Amino acid sequence: MAVYKSPSSLPSHCSDIHTKIADNGAIRPSLVACRATSQKWTILEATSELSKPHQIILNGQSFKSDLQDEFSMEYEQKLKDIREILKSEELENQIESLMLVDAIQRLDVDYHFQEEIEAVLRRHYMEATTSFDGYTLHDLSLFFRLLREHGFSISADIFNKFKGKDGVFEGKLKQDIRGLMELYEAAQLVTEGEDILDEAAKFSGKIVSGRLKHPYHRSIARFTAKKYIRDFQGINGWRKTLKELAKMNISVAKTGNQQELAKISKWWKNLGLAQELKQARNQPLKWYTWSMASLSDPSMSEQRLELTKSITFIYIIDDIFDLYGTPEELTVFTRAVHMWDYAIVQMLPKPMKMCYKALLDTTNDIGYKIYKKHGYNPIDSLKSAWGSLCDAFLVEAKWFASVYLPTSHEYLENGKVSSGVHVVLVHLFFLLGVNRKTGGAVQVDDISELISSVAAILRLWDDFGSAKDEQQDENDGSYIECYMKENPGSTIETVREHVIDMISSDWKHLNKECFRLNKNSSSSSFTKASLNFARMVPLMYSYDDNHQLPILEEFINSTLFDDTFLVHRP
Repeated sequence: MAVYKSPSSLPSHCSDIHTKIADNGAIRPSLVACRATSQKWTILEATSELSKPHQIILNGQSFKSDLQDEFSMEYEQKLKDIREILKSEELENQIESLMLVDAIQRLDVDYHFQEEIEAVLRRHYMEATTSFDGYTLHDLSLFFRLLREHGFSISADIFNKFKGKDGVFEGKLKQDIRGLMELYEAAQLVTEGEDILDEAAKFSGKIVSGRLKHPYHRSIARFTAKKYIRDFQGINGWRKTLKELAKMNISVAKTGNQQELAKISKWWKNLGLAQELKQARNQPLKWYTWSMASLSDPSMSEQRLELTKSITFIYIIDDIFDLYGTPEELTVFTRAVHMWDYAIVQMLPKPMKMCYKALLDTTNDIGYKIYKKHGYNPIDSLKSAWGSLCDAFLVEAKWFASVYLPTSHEYLENGKVSSGVHVVLVHLFFLLGVNRKTGGAVQVDDISELISSVAAILRLWDDFGSAKDEQQDENDGSYIECYMKENPGSTIETVREHVIDMISSDWKHLNKECFRLNKNSSSSSFTKASLNFARMVPLMYSYDDNHQLPILEEFINSTLFDDTFLVHRP
């Protein structure tokens, strides 16, 4: 969703996704989706009819009727078993209950147990003492991380108990690798001004950061769950049951995502924009991946589909501003978006007409669906978000046309809007029904700071990767280029360190906003999705020396196509 760049933010081999779908005609029931490889994106034909609903993959095959019913019954039983364990007196007030909650989250099945998890954490919160006697470094770090991310007010000062008289972390802790790993994980939940967590990260990071290149708080649980299953210790008790549930959940989620991708591909084909705007990006798989990563709960299929549609138009309108209009024509298009009136379509240049009408059709439809489900139509907020996006695109188009390089501050403030993040998160806010669930306690205006943090992370990561991997020229524009112009003596290495520090600072601000919103548990699904969106950014913009995205390809293959962990039957 990066703007003020060429439309090649995904390697060229990805741009043929829709063409291949079109060549195959209408999407057939047997069509699975596109598989990402390092060479090309191809369409796979399944021997089974995976696009039909409610089918489950077992040992690489699709089953119906009795086996499917058997799977569903087994799946529901394991969910029931874990719920009972979470409520069990045997786990109550023991660190093992925190370990169970942590494992549930790392295996990406926590959306099944929200109420039970909340009850476990609240018991720990109510019964913990200020001294935390008896808590080891590992136990206290785990306690801190879990409770803070769920909205409980936990001061980082609790870690002072592990400092010596000299005010620094005790040297003997260096022998406690397990505790240091958990301390490093806990330190990722730092907010602005929490020096003790910065010290904890530095202290523990010297020893364990190599083992934790991707700390849990900044990782997509869906992506790391399979590795966690492989490393998961214990074959008895709740560990065995949870491991089996996680494997089944991977199969359920993958099948549902394949079906959704087929629907998105069909919607995109029927929209006809790929034929009308042949130079624009044609990447439904990439667009859907944002939504798939942000919303992992299998029950949120409708929200993933609608969110993907809004993400699609961010990319397409970005390309219209880059490729299909003069500043004067783009000014007319921007004004039209603000007016939101079908009658204006005749005023637009031909390449923009179909996109404008499709934008209005799709967004109005999303607003109506939200109205039917949640009782209010957010169309005014959605229209405002699209208008602001086009305003930012227009600013960048004028900069480019006049060969004007803005200040780094000017660039970043506009770039946060042109990233499209606010469009995504505003749509997501209403699609998840946060207003209804909170009874008005959380309004869309309350997420503005959260949006700003995620947008800055995306913009800086995009420019960070572009400067390193795309060898962008002077006309392309980036935060790094603007900053170096203002600071002539700086080197690319020092500026990159500066950008890394800025991203870390924005993560602190994002943490603070998420913890604040999580105090109202009804908004937790939104904050989790927002965090997942931020976590997805490095995967989307980590180009290798061949200008390709191997980590993104690995994520897509692992999530949609890899059968390493399916349900195994004796």
